[in-house]
Amino acid sequence: MKILHVINTLNVGGAEKLLVDAMPLYKEKENVECLLLNGNETPFYKKIKEQGSVIHFLCMGNVNKIYNPFLTFRLIPYLKRYDIVHVHLFPSLYWVAMAKWLSHNKSHFIFTDHSSFNKRRKNRIFRFLDKFIYSQYEFIVSNSEETEINIKKHLLPGKYNFKQINNGVDLHSFSHLFSIGTLNMYNDINVVQVANFRPAKDHNTLIRAFKYLPINVKLILVGDGETRFKYEMLVKELHLSERVSFLGSRSDIPNIWKNAHIGVLSSHWEGFGLVAVEAMASGKPFIASDVPGLRHIVDGAGLLFEKGNEKDLAKKIMSLVNDDEFYKRVSQQCFERAKMYDINTMVEKYLELYHEVLNK
Repeated sequence: MKILHVINTLNVGGAEKLLVDAMPLYKEKENVECLLLNGNETPFYKKIKEQGSVIHFLCMGNVNKIYNPFLTFRLIPYLKRYDIVHVHLFPSLYWVAMAKWLSHNKSHFIFTDHSSFNKRRKNRIFRFLDKFIYSQYEFIVSNSEETEINIKKHLLPGKYNFKQINNGVDLHSFSHLFSIGTLNMYNDINVVQVANFRPAKDHNTLIRAFKYLPINVKLILVGDGETRFKYEMLVKELHLSERVSFLGSRSDIPNIWKNAHIGVLSSHWEGFGLVAVEAMASGKPFIASDVPGLRHIVDGAGLLFEKGNEKDLAKKIMSLVNDDEFYKRVSQQCFERAKMYDINTMVEKYLELYHEVLNK
C-alpha cells in the first residue's frame, strides 16, 4: 500500500507537527511519502528529512504561492502514483479535490479536518463550493467531536462519510520531563504559550492578563506569524517588555516545557489542542480558553477560563501560584489526562481506515 500525505507546507503548526511526529510510525507499517505545496526549509521540514522520509514539493519561495489554483495541474501526475492520498488543511483540500476530479483519478482520497472553525464557512458561496469539494473524499476525518459537529453542520445534507480520530502526541518525548515541584522553589514563574500568531489564537487576552499578575510571573511566547509584530507593540504599550519574551519558531518544544511552570493556550477557536496535550504530558498544569477543541481535552484535568476574559485568566494563574497543593493536584490530573492521547493509537486508527477504504 502506497500512501501520500499532502499538506500546504511544514511551517510550525499543530497539523504540521502532528504529521512530522506520525511519519516514522506510518513508515514502520506502510510505504508512506509526503507532498508539500511549498517546500521551504522550516525546522519541521528539516526534522522530517532527518527521519529519512521521502518529500516532494510543488514550489519554493513565497508561501502565498500555495493559493495558486494552477497547482491543481501540477498535482495530477503525483496523485496517480498512490493507493491512498491523505490530505490536510486548506488550500490543499481544494487543489487535490480538483486534481482528482479533472483527472478521474481512481485512488482513494481522505481529508482530515483539523479545525472546528474557519471563515469560509460564513460565506454561502464557499458552502456551495465545499459541498462539491468534500464530496471528492471517501472519508472526512475530524480530530475532535466539536470539529465533526461543525463540518456536518456546514455540509449536510449530502452523501459524506465521517469519522472521528483524535490527534495524538508522542508521549515519551514529554512524559520523562514530569516531576512535580512547588512554585515557591523559583524566583520567577514561567507561563508558556506555544502557538503561532494567527487569527485563531488570542494572544491579546493572554498578554493583557499580565497587568494583573505579580512581576515575578513571566510570559514566554513560542511561535511566529502574521500578528506577531502587533503583539510586540502591545507588550511595549503595556510596559511589559521585561516580563514577556518572544522566542519565535522552535523545534525543541520538549525543552521549552521542561523549563515551564504553567502552560496556557488562549484561543478564539481550536480543532484539537495538541499543544495542551504536550504540556499536560510534561506534567505542567494547563489553563485554556473555554472553547470547542480545548474544552473536552482540558475540562476536569486542567483549568478553563472564559474566552477573552483577561481577569479570569489572571485569576486562574494566581490560583496555581498561591496554592502549592492545588498546583500539584492539577499537574497530576493533567499528566493522567494526556495518557488518553497517544500518537500510536492515532496512527493505528488511521491505518485501519486506510485498509477499510482499500478493501471496499
